[in-house]
Amino acid sequence: MVLSKRVARFNRVVTNRVGNRVAGSLPGFGIVAHRGRRSGKEYRTPVNVFRRDGAYVVALTYGPDADWVKNVLADGGCVLHSRGHAVRLCSPEVVRDETRAAMPPGVRQVLGVISVRDFLWLAEHPPAD
Repeated sequence: MVLSKRVARFNRVVTNRVGNRVAGSLPGFGIVAHRGRRSGKEYRTPVNVFRRDGAYVVALTYGPDADWVKNVLADGGCVLHSRGHAVRLCSPEVVRDETRAAMPPGVRQVLGVISVRDFLWLAEHPPAD
């Protein structure tokens, strides 16, 4: 039962406006800055994100077909704003994990209740020479 499109629309219009103000400073949250595939417009989406094994993993609470996920995949990366830092991320890959192993125990349980099984893994973009 990944969150419905109706909930996604509500969150995009209402909740994301609040989330974008605080998600970048809370542990376990961040804001993904990404470009629209067709419009080229920059969007900012609050997400649940954790650093694991030298990469970043984002819980796909609306599934892998969410527009922001498609934008990141099409562009080959994004910028993550988290706890006062901006990090360029690349090599996005959607991974299905029924066990939610990359998530901390409490988060793993909550994501299990809403049947989240898909995650977006991103590598930190290497620094420019």
